[in-house]
Amino acid sequence: PRYRPDWASLDARPLPPWFDQAKVGVFVHWGVFSVPAWGSEWFWWHWQGEHRADYERFVQRRYPPDTTYADFAPRFTARDFQPREWAQLFQRAGARYVVLTTKHHEGFTNWGSPVSWNWNSLDTGPHRDLVGELGQALRESNIRYGLYHSLLEWFNPLYLADKESGFKTQNFVLKKTMPELYDLVLKYKPDLIWSDGDWEAPESYWNSTSFLAWLYNDSPVKDTVVVNDRWCNNCSCRHGGYYNCADKYKPGTLPAHKWEMCSSIDKLSWGYRSNMNIAELMDEASIIEELVQTVSFGGNYLLNVGPTKEGVIVPIFQERLLALGRWLDTNGEAIYESKPWRVQMENSTDTVWYTSKGPVVYAIFLIWPLDNVLELPSPSPSPATQVTMLGFAGTLKWQKSPGKGLLVTLPYMLPSPLPPQSGWAVKLEGVK
Repeated sequence: PRYRPDWASLDARPLPPWFDQAKVGVFVHWGVFSVPAWGSEWFWWHWQGEHRADYERFVQRRYPPDTTYADFAPRFTARDFQPREWAQLFQRAGARYVVLTTKHHEGFTNWGSPVSWNWNSLDTGPHRDLVGELGQALRESNIRYGLYHSLLEWFNPLYLADKESGFKTQNFVLKKTMPELYDLVLKYKPDLIWSDGDWEAPESYWNSTSFLAWLYNDSPVKDTVVVNDRWCNNCSCRHGGYYNCADKYKPGTLPAHKWEMCSSIDKLSWGYRSNMNIAELMDEASIIEELVQTVSFGGNYLLNVGPTKEGVIVPIFQERLLALGRWLDTNGEAIYESKPWRVQMENSTDTVWYTSKGPVVYAIFLIWPLDNVLELPSPSPSPATQVTMLGFAGTLKWQKSPGKGLLVTLPYMLPSPLPPQSGWAVKLEGVK
């Protein structure tokens, strides 16, 4: 069937199955904001949109007088950008898809956009097609490729004029936003479009529905492409493909609609900050906890890193990604291709979470019980019940709990001076 350019028709499109199966992705925020590398990727807006004193001081102290934001672009060199090394890192992190910023709200495009003259990565800065190079490396590594794209641009004169008209004119959309979206799809054939920058204007301004109808009906990726829900000022959590709802969204119960939680290793920013410190970063335990909670509630987990202006993913971010990958090497069976179970978590505690695959149930526990006995009130055992632990050979002893559920005797762990890893998965067969 052909999709009509209205939400009733577009929202009825089934989500291509690869997305729900993938579960784990890496988000990359990279652009001219990586040059000042301070505050956040909203640097230009805080500095020149809001005239925040701390941003004005920062520029005065570090840059020559009369510095403009455009002056940062030539310093966005990407000199050390090795797309194959990135792809290898993301693969070792267990990512099944990667989403790159093609253009943030600053309007600078990381490819040679034909309608972003002189404000793109081919004409200035790196003089490279960053979107294309990463795409090729990811495809070689068999990782799905997603493109983040902002609909709005803070300081684009065309956008400001449309805004001034109360969004009755559409010059910016017709001359900038839409040509770029079509160009990205035709040039790079993305598996996912991660739209953003939607919040100021209605769908009638953005022409989102006609773009999505073309995407689903006639584009080269019509059968495989997945999109999120940020297509107009009241689309979030209501329209589009899967739902993001809000940054770092945690539903608390099982949503009826496929969703994704995006989170950032740097808790204060999505773009790289040269002055971040270790207390401001997520540790391995909190990353795994977020992943497990998200997947139990049927979501995908998209974890962000911000590379430097030279194109380096700093070692502390690499270390966090590799820790996630090691955990997934052992426990990925309970994550990838899984479905939510009838119970998502044990009410008595938020440290035991469930996923399932067909008749198999996985109980993922985040804290090792002191007496080595894991209490699982929700599953009902049968004489055929068998319990194993991912990453551990042999079966585990279990007994019926005096109340309901079962008690699993965990393998003895040698005492260690180091805190143990976070999260273990027990595989339950023959339970209801």
